[in-house]
Amino acid sequence: MNVYIYDKTFDGLLTAVFDAYFRKTFPDFLLSEGDALPLFYDELHTVVTDEEKAARVWRGLQKKVSASALGCLTQSWLSELPDIGMLIFRYIRKAIDAPRSIETNFGDPDVLQLAQIWKKVDGERVHLMQFVRFQKAADGTFFAAFEPQYNALPLTIQHFKDRFADQKWIVYDMKRRYGFYYDLQEVTTISFDDDSKAAHLITGMLDESLMDENEKIFQKLWKTYFKAICIKERMNPRKHKKDMPVRYWKYLTEKQGNEK
Repeated sequence: MNVYIYDKTFDGLLTAVFDAYFRKTFPDFLLSEGDALPLFYDELHTVVTDEEKAARVWRGLQKKVSASALGCLTQSWLSELPDIGMLIFRYIRKAIDAPRSIETNFGDPDVLQLAQIWKKVDGERVHLMQFVRFQKAADGTFFAAFEPQYNALPLTIQHFKDRFADQKWIVYDMKRRYGFYYDLQEVTTISFDDDSKAAHLITGMLDESLMDENEKIFQKLWKTYFKAICIKERMNPRKHKKDMPVRYWKYLTEKQGNEK
């Protein structure tokens, strides 16, 4: 039984693949530093992340599967599921060793599971784009926060940049404590170290004292409009929660004070 220790980065995972083929020993477990080791194992190998090794593995994959399948791998990685590293490792190994593309072989449990995970992460991407509610701050910057189940925020940035190219904005992942800031020219990654000094990083909603004056008016109008178009006799709570997951409600303007 072989154990590989890596840094839980995607490049680290690709480097582990490179090392496995070079060493001709493949891991039964992919762990990170500090994880509990299995009671019995034959070999322990520590992977040192190497961008060139990772790039060589990626170039090899490009010859074996389509760009769509590669996107499935990187997007599934963003699920952050406990065993996603080992699952992707097995997929990559099968893709490299197979005489033809495995990407549509859904009879293989690893191929099927990755496709299912990709679908969930992509669904989260769509939800982020659907349910983002920017609030305009007094300095003119638009702010939006949410807590996605999967780390799907990076998949939405090009959409926000194209859709809101004429305004400064911040989109922030409350769960992972990082976000992106657009200054009308480029997007940069940001993180706030001390959330206690910014209540909106806890609630996801700007305090009225930080809002642009027109934002306060707009939010009141939006709540009034939302309430007016809701016909009680046609309400279907079960479908409503399916179409608009409850975990997003606390960040939706129209749901403030109306969360039933």
